[in-house]
Amino acid sequence: MMWLSLVAFLVAVIVAGLVVRWLRGHAALYGHEMPQRFHFGHVPRLGGVALLAGTGLGWLLGLAQMAWRDPGNLGLGPWTALWLITLLPAAIGGIAEDMTQRLPVRFRLAFTALSGLLAVVLLDITVARLGLPWLDTLLQMAPWLGCAIALLAVAGLPHAFNIIDGYNGLAGMVALIVCLALAHVALQVGDRALATLLVVTAAATGGFLVWNYPRGMLFAGDGGAYIWGVVIALASLALVQRNADVSPWFPMLLLIYPVWETVFSIYRKLARGISPGVADALHFHQLIYRRIVRSVFHDDESRRMLMRNNRTSPYLWGFTLLTVVPAVLFWNRTWVLIGFCLLFIVSYVAAYLAIVRFKVPEWLRH
Repeated sequence: MMWLSLVAFLVAVIVAGLVVRWLRGHAALYGHEMPQRFHFGHVPRLGGVALLAGTGLGWLLGLAQMAWRDPGNLGLGPWTALWLITLLPAAIGGIAEDMTQRLPVRFRLAFTALSGLLAVVLLDITVARLGLPWLDTLLQMAPWLGCAIALLAVAGLPHAFNIIDGYNGLAGMVALIVCLALAHVALQVGDRALATLLVVTAAATGGFLVWNYPRGMLFAGDGGAYIWGVVIALASLALVQRNADVSPWFPMLLLIYPVWETVFSIYRKLARGISPGVADALHFHQLIYRRIVRSVFHDDESRRMLMRNNRTSPYLWGFTLLTVVPAVLFWNRTWVLIGFCLLFIVSYVAAYLAIVRFKVPEWLRH
């Protein structure tokens, strides 16, 4: 597992460096008028290429290791190639958008939905239980509901990661933390194969972060966000499906930040009569950037914006850990996990309203 992770990390670092070196001029396609833009200069948004290269090669090498009688006892099988095939439509769709900036939202949704459909058809991914008796009975009576939920999860989570991908190191570090938390629980229940895929993905993410944080020389773009979303969705569903001891609410609590950010964003846009597909600058991380992170005074505006950008992400890393820690501690206790999910939702809404109304505690500004 360690050597696969090292390969994934190095490949991601090298490919990301090549993108930074040779494709910087291509970043001029990303216009200055975008509401979610919080940087100066032309920064490539093709971090997804490095993530796909590192993750894909790591998975394929793990599969090749099976031909050597699996000396690491990883337990990978031909299904690993099917995971990569399932990932490709979403990754290609996201990278195509990053290259052209012209792919409509409906087409991007179609690409991630295709990945969701492949997950159901090729990998037999489904949701057979939700940890609540009456819902579990309903899923047994109508198995197609479980398939529909799985398809929605794989199709939707990539866009949730895309929403929180706003500042240097934010989405990447959240993805890395979630991958390692899922891998930890997978090892707890003896699922080394799933843990291997997750650790390799985390390693490739680490290679991307070398260029992304703190200096922001490369962004993940839609391609990177979609790769994180599909891999983590597949791993979450497979972990629960393959291991009866794992509560279905464990991955929900792990991912409650990007999931609820998406749900809340849709709600507030509909409440204002705006299409949910229209980008804006009112997400939680953007409000923290504007109203909590103190200004940093330097000679030029570009450096000042970069430093404020870098200081925003740690607030959200801490916010993420508030859900990841209890999720890892109580991964098999459904009602405790549900309680923490509800607590997060209440805390998020209260914090959002406090920031909007300029009622932020002074200690948070330092």
